[in-house]
Amino acid sequence: MNSFKKYLPLILLGVGILVLVLVFVLIKNKNSNNSTDPDEVQTEIAFKDRPFATLTPTKDGRYINLKIDKIVLAKVDLIDYELLYSLPDGRTQGVPGTVDLNGETSFERKLLLGSESNGKSRYDEGVEDGSLTIRFRDSKGKLLAKFSTKWHMQSAADQLTSIDQNFAYVLDKAVKGDYFITMETFGLPSEASVVAAELGPYGIFSSVDLPSGEASGWQVTSSNVFYK
Repeated sequence: MNSFKKYLPLILLGVGILVLVLVFVLIKNKNSNNSTDPDEVQTEIAFKDRPFATLTPTKDGRYINLKIDKIVLAKVDLIDYELLYSLPDGRTQGVPGTVDLNGETSFERKLLLGSESNGKSRYDEGVEDGSLTIRFRDSKGKLLAKFSTKWHMQSAADQLTSIDQNFAYVLDKAVKGDYFITMETFGLPSEASVVAAELGPYGIFSSVDLPSGEASGWQVTSSNVFYK
């Protein structure tokens, strides 16, 4: 009996710790079940229903025109977009925004690579790459679909390439003085009849027409969008 009393405080302490651990685990599991990752998407979007995204740099490379076409997914009311880009010194800048579609199936925004204050603009020079993420949401803000891609901006080049190096368009003659963005476009333009693509599609976008060249092994649609 005396021995039991001697160890009773330790037993009670052990039981107390066990109870606390069990309570913590139950609360954690409950919170995990009740919370939803805002970027978690359950719906698989068919290739034909994916939006067609383009990023077109202006001739001076200081702005990028973002355009999203073919928004056909049901119940989409809001679109969040985030354009990120890298600076030569390693910093990352971002241009976020939200669009209320109001029943439209496309939208367009002119995005500044820099900042604006008191009516004056400061431009970020030397931008070569970045990423684009768009999120489709319903009227209550619930995430319906998410698409992301990386883009590559080039000037004075003899070939235009994607960041992942999976796609290359070799120019017949090197171009200077114009900017080009190569990127995955998520889907194809509405007029394209392609059912699916194994690689890509990749698009090349510029304020000027795409110079003559070749993307070996790739099919082309709309003159500047390629797929396999």
